Amino acid sequence: MLVSHSRDVAAATAALARALVGTGDPAPVATAGGLPDGSVGTSAELVRQAVRTADEGAGVVAVCDMGSAVLTVKALLAESGISDAGVRIADAPFVEGAVAAVVTASAGGDLAAVLAAADDARTYRKI
Repeated sequence: MLVSHSRDVAAATAALARALVGTGDPAPVATAGGLPDGSVGTSAELVRQAVRTADEGAGVVAVCDMGSAVLTVKALLAESGISDAGVRIADAPFVEGAVAAVVTASAGGDLAAVLAAADDARTYRKI
């Protein structure tokens, strides 16, 4: 699940992650981007919907862009419905974490492996 302040950023990041899976079917990627009216922000209801979309019984890794996206997911984890889905927040950069999570999930990784792959994206060096 990708939680961003922007609907466009969330959708584009999801499309990139799916494209980089390569062959086979990509794992489900749900997005919660922006507010319901399309403006910039974070929406608890869109996050709830994304959890329902992404949850296939094995847990959901949330990759958040920053600030209130993280706070919104953390607040929802205190509620019984979202915490029952096994949602875990990745401590990862948004794009790199999303790609790592989707590729790992698509290869059959379990919740722990997907979370670890997303978290490892924090250490990717570019030089």
